[in-house]
Amino acid sequence: MIALPVFLSGFSLSPWGFVTITPVALPAPRANPRIRVFVDYWNLQLTLNERESDETHQDDVRFEIDWRGLPAWLARKAAEITNINNYVFDGAIIHASYDQNTSEGRKFNQWATGWLNRQPGIQLVCHLRQPRNPPKCTVCHRPINNCPRQECGARIAGTIEKGVDTAIATDMIRLAWEDAYDIGVLASSDADLVPAVHFLDQKGKKVVQAGFPPKGVSLATACWASFDIFASREDIRRP
Repeated sequence: MIALPVFLSGFSLSPWGFVTITPVALPAPRANPRIRVFVDYWNLQLTLNERESDETHQDDVRFEIDWRGLPAWLARKAAEITNINNYVFDGAIIHASYDQNTSEGRKFNQWATGWLNRQPGIQLVCHLRQPRNPPKCTVCHRPINNCPRQECGARIAGTIEKGVDTAIATDMIRLAWEDAYDIGVLASSDADLVPAVHFLDQKGKKVVQAGFPPKGVSLATACWASFDIFASREDIRRP
């Protein structure tokens, strides 16, 4: 009789035609699970700005995030919700984007790559934003390249963030494949990440969402657990 827990690693035929099964014991759970944090920079920052604006009844509010302390705080909150007393924080990967055609975008990229990326435990991936297609007339379907107001006439130009959700999903799956973490903390409300979360769950990796309920409810439902960042936002406000 074979003792449990086991899984079958292979089988072969004996000279007498019987199947010989080689049992291998399943690995025991880690005493100190490893927690890795994944952050969608603009999804987090813009949602915090929006919620803070609604809370204070002010326009154009920018919530000042303590980026140096944020990753460890996210890991600690995930440990609390999963009832883990001892864990290893294995750092954070932050995905952001910038527009190289504006001074504000270039300034952000300089700050992100020159300061944020150099903080302990933080790895930054800064993506180049792509041009946005101009709006089209609903009648003739021609693109509207300039403001139709005669007193303005300014060129309509914009950019969109493309590929960030795919890059986050790729990092989460790649590091899971390398067995580089046990619990992932995902700071995002993007529903495009739901398939990646489902896949990781099937492979035995827990993902905890750090979100802003009820926004992102589909992602929160797909994750093993979730918690509300805004409810504890003072913990991550920059002094």
